Amino acid sequence: QVQLVESGGGLVQAGGSLRLSCAASGRTFNNDAIGWFRQAPGKEREFVATIRWSGDVTYYKDSVKDRFLISRDNAKNTLYLQMNNLKPEDTAVYYCAASPYFPEVMKSRYNYWGQGTQVTVSS
Repeated sequence: QVQLVESGGGLVQAGGSLRLSCAASGRTFNNDAIGWFRQAPGKEREFVATIRWSGDVTYYKDSVKDRFLISRDNAKNTLYLQMNNLKPEDTAVYYCAASPYFPEVMKSRYNYWGQGTQVTVSS
């Protein structure tokens, strides 16, 4: 069974940091791009960042690219999202997902999804 499991979410004050992890099991994702999406209450799920299978090329949503850092460790089949200088508008459920395409911002082009982890940023 293919699984993506996110962890690392929580409650943090504005200006703080969190590091999300996404552990993959059931298959290797070494040939897939992996991305992070987020969904705030009452809003559509939106693209945040993605990283190519090789780990050497990344792509970000404009509003996070100076604050978030996406990385991956293919040996551990794990993806990370380091989030710094968090803002209340970053509050959302964060999802990791795998896609054969890079860079890809459309959620319909991602084949595997995790269950999400809640990030709450207080002002």
